[in-house]
Amino acid sequence: MSKAKRKSGITFRPDRHSVVRIGTKIALYVFLCITGFVFLYPLLKMISMSFMTSDDLVNPLVSWVPYGFEVSNFTRAMEVLGYGSTLVTTIYVSVLPALLQTLVCALTGYGIARYKFRGKNILFGLILATFIIPSQITMIPQFLMYRNLGILYSLKAYLLPAVFGQGMKSAIFVLIFVLFFQQMPVSLTEAAEIDGANQIVIFTKIAVPVAKPGFLISFLLSVVWYWNETYLGSLYFGANIKTLPMKLENFVETFNKMISASEAGTGVTANEAVQMAGTFLIMLPLLLLYFCAQRQFIEGIEKTGITGE
Repeated sequence: MSKAKRKSGITFRPDRHSVVRIGTKIALYVFLCITGFVFLYPLLKMISMSFMTSDDLVNPLVSWVPYGFEVSNFTRAMEVLGYGSTLVTTIYVSVLPALLQTLVCALTGYGIARYKFRGKNILFGLILATFIIPSQITMIPQFLMYRNLGILYSLKAYLLPAVFGQGMKSAIFVLIFVLFFQQMPVSLTEAAEIDGANQIVIFTKIAVPVAKPGFLISFLLSVVWYWNETYLGSLYFGANIKTLPMKLENFVETFNKMISASEAGTGVTANEAVQMAGTFLIMLPLLLLYFCAQRQFIEGIEKTGITGE
């Protein structure tokens, strides 16, 4: 302690509460960093391996940073996947049913949340039961029904169920919209009815702005689930429609067929690096979609300041 401080008799002691607060923040940040790394580890490892050469894959000294960045892994993966045309097909197969499913689930959730009718609770319970029942139990009856309707091996196998509220995991979206529409004050709808607004105007002008975050999260989840679905897609589409995740299942086989005679003796194989590059290319559109919609999602939550009565 300096002489000036000794003369003044002032001693500086850290505040007990401030020390506890700083320690809590440090512990929280450490926990969040560890948790974030656990979630990001597979993605970071995938990106790292996608740039590795064949020598880097077998080199025990190479763990994260490859010695040579092999960009041709992505070129080969795009050729195997037929990336351009298959990407358009995948977007078409994922986005269109997701839009229909979001709209139908919003109308269903609005009806359950805002109207009173006999058997509403039973109907809502049955809707939620469709989410609890494993899809493996219902896929055979659905396949037979779709065959009788003549919608197999075409996009109608996704579109028609979505129109009638039986899209992929529609029950969870109905629940989301029910929770959002229940927060809408009754006085708003009553005031709109006094002003002469019909139910369509009330839904589009009042209910939809309230449930904007619900629309966004339902659409995003629906796109992701339709995008990643491979088993039901192979069952309903057969060989007529192939999405990127479906082509990834036969990646090695397709890669070996595409190797020309000139490359057969050069040791070119579908190693882990090329497969990781193809996997990352399939994930990339979803990552871009999430990063683009993240800000709008947060702003939608902040703007939704209406609470229930």
